[in-house]
Amino acid sequence: VQLVQSGAELRNPGASVKVSCKASGYMFTSYNIDWVRQAPGQGLEWMGRIDPEDGGTKYAQKFQGRVTFTADTSTRTAYVELSSLRSEDTAVYYCARKVRGFYDYWGQGTLVTVSS
Repeated sequence: VQLVQSGAELRNPGASVKVSCKASGYMFTSYNIDWVRQAPGQGLEWMGRIDPEDGGTKYAQKFQGRVTFTADTSTRTAYVELSSLRSEDTAVYYCARKVRGFYDYWGQGTLVTVSS
């Protein structure tokens, strides 16, 4: 099983960013993909999750209206898009596979830097 994320991104405040997470080694539609981020010097922050089978999503209250999760079953890739970026969004973004309430596989992380 592997989750491979896209590379680091640099954005200006107010812009949007889209990070990908390509899954391999298992049936993509069988497990939810969660998105978690970690800002410098802080703990992990759960952003939400997507069910690749039906596209159903759940977003953390904090990100409602600014974040969108999608999943492309043809390419086995999940995406997170975050809009109206601000400096506080600077973080490493991770995708993770959730199995019976636990994260068993993680992507390598994608650093998103928001700076003018």
